[in-house]
Amino acid sequence: MDDELHYLREKKKKELMEAIESHKKAVIVHVDEKNFLQLIAIHPKFVIDFWAEWCGPCKMVAPIIEKCTSDFAGKVTFGKCNTDQNPRLASRFGISAIPTILFFLDGQLANRVIGAYPETVIKKQIVATYGLQS
Repeated sequence: MDDELHYLREKKKKELMEAIESHKKAVIVHVDEKNFLQLIAIHPKFVIDFWAEWCGPCKMVAPIIEKCTSDFAGKVTFGKCNTDQNPRLASRFGISAIPTILFFLDGQLANRVIGAYPETVIKKQIVATYGLQS
């Protein structure tokens, strides 16, 4: 009986620790012209949502990015870059329409999605770009 209780406690403790760790990693990073190079260097799988305050479609994509941040916590890092505040960075990647989502793999641009797409489409792109399980 004591062994079974000990096993159940350890199992629950492990589940809680994993949930806490996952939650800690589920943070959207602020990306700007100053920190961009450092961020893509330290995060091998990095997704950046280029957006602006006035952009209606960007507001539709924002909750999807937040959900993906939680769903892929510990596997993919997510960031947001305001194009109005960082025009040179947006120009560097030829961003002329927002929202634009860029997918970086090991510091290199690997994929992009232009426009407001549903969660299923964005998740498929994440899975395909990074070779993850869906």
